[in-house]
Amino acid sequence: MKHATIIPLIGGEVLASDEVWNTTPEYILTYSPFEANESHLRNYYKTVKGVDVPYIQLDKGGVAPYSVDVISSVCPCAGLSQYHSKAGEDNQNNQWMEKTARYVLGEVKPKVFWGENAPALVGKIGEFMLKKLRQIGLENGYGMSLFLTKNILHGVPQFRKRTFYFFWRKDVFGDKTPVFQTYAREHERIEDIIANVKSNFQQEPINKKIPSKDDPYYRYLLEVVHGGISHREYFDLLKTKNVRGNDVESLVEESGHDYKKVGEWMAANGYEKEVPKCDRKYDKLAAGGNIMRRGTIVPKDYIGAFVGHYPTVLTHPYEDRYITYREAMTIMGLPSDYELLNPEKSVNHICQNVPFQTAKDMATEIKAVFDGQRTMIDTDFLYQNNYDGSYENWNKKVNTLENFLA
Repeated sequence: MKHATIIPLIGGEVLASDEVWNTTPEYILTYSPFEANESHLRNYYKTVKGVDVPYIQLDKGGVAPYSVDVISSVCPCAGLSQYHSKAGEDNQNNQWMEKTARYVLGEVKPKVFWGENAPALVGKIGEFMLKKLRQIGLENGYGMSLFLTKNILHGVPQFRKRTFYFFWRKDVFGDKTPVFQTYAREHERIEDIIANVKSNFQQEPINKKIPSKDDPYYRYLLEVVHGGISHREYFDLLKTKNVRGNDVESLVEESGHDYKKVGEWMAANGYEKEVPKCDRKYDKLAAGGNIMRRGTIVPKDYIGAFVGHYPTVLTHPYEDRYITYREAMTIMGLPSDYELLNPEKSVNHICQNVPFQTAKDMATEIKAVFDGQRTMIDTDFLYQNNYDGSYENWNKKVNTLENFLA
């Protein structure tokens, strides 16, 4: 089987596909805005794998040289993501799912085209995009399926929901769609993943500060709330909890210390700039509002979505430091010999990615379909929920494209 990719970004999904298909991609299709994100992947193929994979920028006149069996994609998800303040139909990031679907399904015509995006693709926020994708598929002779899942169900210690979408060429699969197996794999502990990194390559901390000394809120948590314990001792005390409240400021609040008290300590310990911030936090919470909490996070069992500020605030579980570039890449499953180019400026590229194991499970499902190992059901529009193992024939809800688009 031959595979290729379009907008692979840093490469977690296509590298997982490489392992499943036991071959590197025939080519990389992309657009010039993603050249920097994909520079690391191209470097890896060339310098480590010894393969110069053709890199084709479609907005600069490039075209796919021939068709392949499977094409994968990691289009930007900010347009539908709950982490983005302007998620919805007007977000310009949404163009990439539509643009790639039109090109791949209309021009390249692989047997399967699949990609990953935010969970909202199967919800109200993403309804407009799903309608577009469904229509593009039908116009070009493809059925469609959707697989809603969480990374933690694939053994990845990140609590992040994702949607994978798949187009199945009808002259290969007919009006049938495969049902994937469900996943509920026991996850690795995040502290084990970080602590077991052996490579010395790119082992410089992303954030050079010392957590217990340079984050005043973490210092307050250790010295005042817990009576002067060390970072290592705090890890031993830490309990697995909701990932939305595992930052040090939330933990200070949870301990019963309000920001008036925290502010007084800040003033007495040389953190004068934090005092008005504490006052604002106190007033906002007292008025029933909420505040932004982006302080130090000590990893225990699993973490939240490894995006945004996470690489700069996540600590090593046992050592009083923040994680390294290598540890960040390992969290996402990138190879131990993978190099992040210009790391200080490109660290967020690690986050714009699909964890290797989750992507490998999806690629494995596609291979199982080709091998005749998955049940095919009579629908060309299937929704599957990996949370509970259920699936729905969405053609029973919308019997015609006209009704679906109404």
